[in-house]
Amino acid sequence: MDAGSYSGSSNKKQSRCPLQEQLLQRKNSRDNLDRFIPNRSAMDFDYAHYMLTEGRKGKENPAVSSPSREAYRKQLAETFNMNRTRILAFKNKPPTPVEAIPNEIASVQQNKTAKPRRYIPQTSERTLDAPDIMDDYYLNLLDWGRSNVLSIALGGTVYLWDASDGATSELVTVDEENGPVTSVKWAPDGQHIAVGLNNSEVQLWDTTANRLLRTLKGGHRSRVGALDWNNHILTTGGMDGQIINNDVRIRNPIVDTYQGHHQEVCGLKWSASGQQLASGGNDNLLHIWDRSMASSNSTTQWLHRLEDHTAAVKALAWCPFQGNLLASGGGGSDRCIKFWNTHTGACLNSIDTGSQVCSLLWNKNERELLSSHGFTQNQLTLWKYPSMVKVAELTGHTSRVLFMAQVNFHHCCIFCIIVVFIQRYSFSCLSFCRVQMVAQLHLQLEMKLSDSGMYLGLLK
Repeated sequence: MDAGSYSGSSNKKQSRCPLQEQLLQRKNSRDNLDRFIPNRSAMDFDYAHYMLTEGRKGKENPAVSSPSREAYRKQLAETFNMNRTRILAFKNKPPTPVEAIPNEIASVQQNKTAKPRRYIPQTSERTLDAPDIMDDYYLNLLDWGRSNVLSIALGGTVYLWDASDGATSELVTVDEENGPVTSVKWAPDGQHIAVGLNNSEVQLWDTTANRLLRTLKGGHRSRVGALDWNNHILTTGGMDGQIINNDVRIRNPIVDTYQGHHQEVCGLKWSASGQQLASGGNDNLLHIWDRSMASSNSTTQWLHRLEDHTAAVKALAWCPFQGNLLASGGGGSDRCIKFWNTHTGACLNSIDTGSQVCSLLWNKNERELLSSHGFTQNQLTLWKYPSMVKVAELTGHTSRVLFMAQVNFHHCCIFCIIVVFIQRYSFSCLSFCRVQMVAQLHLQLEMKLSDSGMYLGLLK
């Protein structure tokens, strides 16, 4: 009975702690031994006991041992393998891990994925004459349409240059009373173009038929230097400080009026979603307008009024990969590129470029921003975003880099940039370069100045 009750109680104790029993089994398993824990099966306990008790007596009493006795002790230690210094024995080191991917294959894969180093040539592919182009920071005289046709205003005449075949044609020439032309902007369809005039009027042209469709009058009181399209809505900005939305489909086109600038509006850009409009003016102000807040009965209130720039704000560019990110550039007294969160109105970053910021363009294929500048360095700078590290910088131009344009045409991934340099002379030129980027059909053009005019350099 006693024996039976004792065995039963022991079984109960074991069944109460199953986790502890499993842990003890794991600790006793050879597979779980750590190499820093002594391995008893590999240890010589007799030698260990000798070293701890008798092995150091000779070293503690060196006077007692004679030279002959010391020599005999060393020979005896070598004979019985007693020269060991360690008492404890440990498991062997773990085996060297086998590489999942051989070094040869890994190096080949790295070489395949590595991007080639970017090259910026210093010569142009084509040069076009651009005489009588106006040297005016507040105007917008260049645009490239979706049908791959470049429009440029030279004095009172608008010229079209077809990049596919190199053909040049004259669209319209206005008389001196109405001119000169102060702005041009292609419609999204690539066939119709808006032309702003010095007399406050805006003309709409069909370039395929070379025909004037209509003239927008009565909205502005002075020249119209800024234009932008939002589907069928043409937004115009004038020297009078007004911004007007015109629905070109209806008889009375004015549908919205934005009043927030006190001086000339020189920059207008709709966001890709068409919900927000950015406007910059000679009053150093940058406004963000929300399309949903527009009203035809009263003046629309701005969403954000941003006063951080200390000079005219002409250069505006919406980020193609982040819808609420806007880049803006200030004039000669400001020289800064600023980045804004247009939802909150917060300034995310500001970079002093050292020169007047004339134009900004985002690269639609890389996280990069291209800026063109005027006084005092007249440079072009390619920036890596968001670090704003300079990828490339072209200097040495003799005058301001006033205008840039980009386009995706033929419904394929072609990306072009053209930049116009205004010379100190009455004769100016446009130049072009093209290149097929590695593994992509992206064309990126950048203009570089020569002594005889202007020409375009290449970024790839």
